[in-house]
Amino acid sequence: MNQLLKIKKTVALDNGSSCRVLGYLGSGGQGEVYHADWQGMDVALKWYYPQQATPEQHNALKYLIKIGPPNGNFLFPLAVASSDEITGFGYIMPLRPKNYKNISDLIKRRIELSFKQLLTATVELTDSFLQLHAKGLCYRDISFGNFFIEPDTGGILICDNDNVTINGDKTTGVIGTPRFMAPEIVRREANPDNDSDLFSLAVLLFYLLFLHHPLEGKREADIKCFDLPAMNKLYGFDPLFIFDGNDNSNYPVQGYQDNALIYWAIYPHFIKQLFIQSFTKGLNNIHGRVRGSEWRQQLLRLKDSIIECACGAENFLDETQLQQAGQLQPCWSCQQRLQLPPRLAIKHPTQQMVVVLNRDTQLYPYHLYTNRKNELTAAVAQVVQHPQKPNVWGLKNLSPDTWTFAENGQIKSVVQGQSVSLSAGITLNFGQTQAEICA
Repeated sequence: MNQLLKIKKTVALDNGSSCRVLGYLGSGGQGEVYHADWQGMDVALKWYYPQQATPEQHNALKYLIKIGPPNGNFLFPLAVASSDEITGFGYIMPLRPKNYKNISDLIKRRIELSFKQLLTATVELTDSFLQLHAKGLCYRDISFGNFFIEPDTGGILICDNDNVTINGDKTTGVIGTPRFMAPEIVRREANPDNDSDLFSLAVLLFYLLFLHHPLEGKREADIKCFDLPAMNKLYGFDPLFIFDGNDNSNYPVQGYQDNALIYWAIYPHFIKQLFIQSFTKGLNNIHGRVRGSEWRQQLLRLKDSIIECACGAENFLDETQLQQAGQLQPCWSCQQRLQLPPRLAIKHPTQQMVVVLNRDTQLYPYHLYTNRKNELTAAVAQVVQHPQKPNVWGLKNLSPDTWTFAENGQIKSVVQGQSVSLSAGITLNFGQTQAEICA
């Protein structure tokens, strides 16, 4: 510990300022990380081991600082650090707040999230990587260690961004983390790029939703010595999805791999289809992988489909199952038949969104506006309870726009702060979209 920098040491930054080391935070494969003060602001300072402090890494940092982060979820480099007294260099980045926990804490059940919070995190992740790829960049190392989650909100932060490169860059460097690398990377047939990022993202999403690895079924359970050759075969040379509909030889083992079995039964058909595509067609065919925009759209749809049971458990509206059976399946927690709550069917030019209206449901700009699909914060509507009539619920307008709807042959307005009753058949006009309340 503390082999590279001493506490209270001051190092220079390439923006003309300096920072002062306050404490040691930890170390990894590339260097050590410290808590530092930069002009009165708490930051993290990463200092590379000598063998990692290459000219290529220095140039990469300069480039990342120049272009800036894709969005506020990335703890991107802010300035390069150096010292005449110490070999090598480092960089400063925003310091992760203490209330953010490593995603591995969720997988190991050290922290618990509701489905609503969990899906907020998955949407934030997919949206962040969609924006990263849109900038022509590749992350290279999507895995547990590089992501943090705020348990109360589902907000996420992405660290270790010094490994981000231009997509298609063939220079050597970090190629990924075992269990998360795409098969072609495991086989050393390709360098990390956006397509391998998409595979790693799908693995991470599967872990988050199903608390299990998508390729670890009976084959993994039968391995006696989990050494490098065994891992290479399982993840690279002979991978098989645990829920492959054409080959059940790698199906999860009951009593050993129960998480996958339990959670696979909970989620609706449409989200499971994305994982089936990712780990069958997209397993060895990069063109078959699910794009970031599709992940974001369908994860938002999944979040909108949450149904709250009377017992308090969150379930999901599976429209395919509802059409086939004519009724909702029982609650996964209490096994009582679920009651279908009011829904809002919103008509967009290219799709129809169905939002389940629970007692705390909020609508966001992407729900109501066709030109604001990337705006996932600042609610524009919220389900509220009537102050004098507890059994009456309404949709409150939180936006500055005026809504309209027809009632008894009259056109009525709903201005900011007012509510419209959740009565079946009412058609709301939000300006750019229309929606019908279904009960």
